[in-house]
Amino acid sequence: MTNTTATAAPAPAATPAIAADTLLAQLRQLVGAGHVLTDDQATRRFRKGHRTGEGNVLAVVCPGTLLEQWQVLQAAIAAGRIVIMQAANTGLTGGSTPDGNDYDREIVLISTRRITGVQVINGGEQVVCLPGATLDRLEQTLAPLGREPHSVIGSSCIGASVLGGICNNSGGALVRRGPAYTELALYARVKDDGTLELVNHLGIALGSTPEDILSRLQNGQYGETDIINDPQRAASDPRYGEHVREVDADTPARFNADPARLFEASGSAGKLCLFAVRLDTFPKEPSTVFYIGSNDPADLTEVRRHLLTRLPRLPIAGEYIHRTAYDIGEKYGKDTFLLIDKFGTAKVPGAFALKSRIDGFFERLGWRGVTDRAIQLIMNLLPSHLPARMKEWRDRFEHHLLVRVSNDTAEATRAFLAEYFAGRSSGAYFECDAEEGRKAFLHRFAVAGAAIRFREAHPKSVEEIVALDVALRRNDRDWVEKLPAEMEGEIIHKLYYGHFFCHVFHQDYIVRKGVDPLDMEHRMWTLLDARRAEYPAEHNVGHLYVAKPALASFYRELDPTNTFNPGIGHTSKLRGWGECCEGAPGWGEGYREQTN
Repeated sequence: MTNTTATAAPAPAATPAIAADTLLAQLRQLVGAGHVLTDDQATRRFRKGHRTGEGNVLAVVCPGTLLEQWQVLQAAIAAGRIVIMQAANTGLTGGSTPDGNDYDREIVLISTRRITGVQVINGGEQVVCLPGATLDRLEQTLAPLGREPHSVIGSSCIGASVLGGICNNSGGALVRRGPAYTELALYARVKDDGTLELVNHLGIALGSTPEDILSRLQNGQYGETDIINDPQRAASDPRYGEHVREVDADTPARFNADPARLFEASGSAGKLCLFAVRLDTFPKEPSTVFYIGSNDPADLTEVRRHLLTRLPRLPIAGEYIHRTAYDIGEKYGKDTFLLIDKFGTAKVPGAFALKSRIDGFFERLGWRGVTDRAIQLIMNLLPSHLPARMKEWRDRFEHHLLVRVSNDTAEATRAFLAEYFAGRSSGAYFECDAEEGRKAFLHRFAVAGAAIRFREAHPKSVEEIVALDVALRRNDRDWVEKLPAEMEGEIIHKLYYGHFFCHVFHQDYIVRKGVDPLDMEHRMWTLLDARRAEYPAEHNVGHLYVAKPALASFYRELDPTNTFNPGIGHTSKLRGWGECCEGAPGWGEGYREQTN
């Protein structure tokens, strides 16, 4: 296993040694003046989160190569500034943007979106992804090879980055694959003495100096003999399939603070500076989609337990949608659905970027949500876009489950569903044709952003959205949430949807005007604690959730000077962490201890 490290000069310990103007001049010399942004309007899309989070920055710097990224990092560290790494800025918990303006140092935000690149290795069974590589780009690269990445639904459609998924232990809809995970990465860290260190754990021999390593990797200057395939280093989570089948286990299948899946880059949440990750790919299989509806949640529980334990191979996906989420998604997610349906996922990131620029222009005039309201007015004039049988099932049933299985298990799935629902009035199923199956899963994706559109379209009645992603215990049969009456009265709509076979649920609450959303979120946490749920399940803590002690300890171990992304998970924003996290329980190589 290649284990190359290289160091740079230590960072200053107290006040910045370099004035802001001097640092900005250095950065412009490194990447070009056009790629160092300081104007509020120009930096808005980088320093404002996709759903939440915003703060000031000294500059947004957009390097064009891995070597430029290293040089920018060196300059920022030597100048004593905070560094926030950002790829696509599609996160939902504000984890790759500043959060407020109460930091003790200025922030240099390094955007890696220009450094695209996917390198196929080991005959297509693995890839090396550079910082700006998106899931959509990775999916397109692998398609001719008959393979696909870890995630192919959801965040891939809005241009989410591959490295962002690894940093956040992102989950996804694919039951067999679990959270995004690798032990093979190239990254930089600031050690406790302030020294900047480049660590090559990619398992690829690339040289001994940062300049050699980064330039050779960028240019693909390595061969098969340079690639080391170490069985002790995983490039995905091979245990998850076995783990998720344990439907009687009294713990969740996956959640962000699970120490078993925290390793270097994996789960690092921006506490390292990543340059590349090495990942497994997966064969693309012909599949069949079954659409299940029921008015009794127990029906879906029995389907889940049977298909997870009795099929010879795990289902590919099992996505849940409650009727209210179905309705809000149909109306307020229609433009997203139609954009992807007509033009494909490749057009979506550009559309989101254009919308952000237009929103920024109007927000400077004091007008928020102009594009959302304009788009919604147009969408309201268009007819329904969903298949007729889906609409029929919506009218008949409260709970909806989309099940995708590989064709070699389709007959067993079909036989079970036919026998289970025979004579039952509580539920039913139909087998989708190709168009119905595609649109059913696309609708499930459109639901995820519908609450945001609802909020912007109804500013007079909506205070805010409380958005939670929750991992329930694998043996929890009572998965339908029951809120106290006083909380029900404070909510306009509750949107429940999620990855049902993994027992991971997204719960979006559209809060009435005048209700304190932060107070409501904390009350929700109390209810979830009583249910012994874990949260967040797959979006990482960002600046919304409190990092549990093991997770906070992991962050501190990665970044002992608190240089990268301070304040994540409600930890300290101060240089050196202040009093944060002392005595936190250990984290570590839990995953490897379980597998070796």
